[in-house]
Amino acid sequence: MKNKKYHESLSLIEKGKSYSYAEAVALVKKTAKTNFDGSVQVSFNLGIDARQADQQLRGTIVLPHGNGKTKKILAITSTKEEEAKAAGADYVGGKELLQKITSENWFDFDVIVATPEMMGELGRMGKILGPKGLMPNPKTGTVSVNIGSAVQEIKNGKIEYRTDKEGNMHVMFGKASFSDEDLVDNLRTVIDTVVRVKPVACKGTYIKNVVIHSTMGPAVKVAI
Repeated sequence: MKNKKYHESLSLIEKGKSYSYAEAVALVKKTAKTNFDGSVQVSFNLGIDARQADQQLRGTIVLPHGNGKTKKILAITSTKEEEAKAAGADYVGGKELLQKITSENWFDFDVIVATPEMMGELGRMGKILGPKGLMPNPKTGTVSVNIGSAVQEIKNGKIEYRTDKEGNMHVMFGKASFSDEDLVDNLRTVIDTVVRVKPVACKGTYIKNVVIHSTMGPAVKVAI
């Protein structure tokens, strides 16, 4: 059974109503009752057939105010070590760091960026990195000859989005401690991106439902 705080929060939300971005954000902040700075997430139910390759959505968004999560970056390169270090990568190296992952089960990082010449080595680690979502991919900008720019974009708030098999997508776009204005800016950026990348093959209603919520908080429906 959900606790008293949850039901108190739920009572503030009008059932069936869709709120503007600003109204929804204000409600989510008001209903964030955790004793820690919870995350704020937007969830989409999309009218796509995610079984079809031409209707799957995957890409990146640079949030104007970041999402409050500091990511540790592992840069794998044999040619741009100094560039990666200068950009703020937490770990920089080549084969020796890949060997550390396999031999020591080392995963003290959140994302891997790589220069193209290292993808042969990384490709052999697909069974290790793939299930953890850590394999670098040109589509998400984590494989680049400009590894410094790739690192900086992630440090500045670049996040990845991806639909699941049911056509749902969840994106963390901030923290409850963010100002209303910053959360609205980030939310608008995410929704505008999803609208823009609508697959050509998608027929019928594209965005069926959008809600936002804080950690352990109730969902607030957003009007598009």
